[in-house]
Amino acid sequence: MKQNSIYKKEKDTKTRLRLWLRLLKLSSGIEAELRRRLKADHGTTLPRFDVLAALFRYPEGLKMSELSTHLKVSNGNVTGILDRLTEEGLALRAAMPGDRRAHLARLTPKGQAVFSCLAEYHENCINDLFKGLTSDEAKALTGSLEKAISVQE
Repeated sequence: MKQNSIYKKEKDTKTRLRLWLRLLKLSSGIEAELRRRLKADHGTTLPRFDVLAALFRYPEGLKMSELSTHLKVSNGNVTGILDRLTEEGLALRAAMPGDRRAHLARLTPKGQAVFSCLAEYHENCINDLFKGLTSDEAKALTGSLEKAISVQE
């Protein structure tokens, strides 16, 4: 009896390992293709898109540290991207009242318009990259992934 439970455990472990490897392959492939398409079609980068997206979700603005935390990158990475977005008139920094060292970053109306266009493009790319799945298959996979994510939280 004990031998059967060991066999099942090994089989489950190998199945989960294969799942992990497939998720990595899928995630890496989608990210690489998104990077390629954003650069080729819009002359932009995925990190830049991510900064625009974060600022779009918080129209009142985010402190640089909040933006870095939200994106899970260093302040230095965000600062360089935000500097370029500011130079292009897509974002701005405003001093925070009561704290001369802290600044809020937010999108300008031009930045909001640019991001809206990029967001639609991004959505279409993702839809295209998952076109091999039916809507029902996508919903089922999403449910399974949400269940796995809840175990990690």
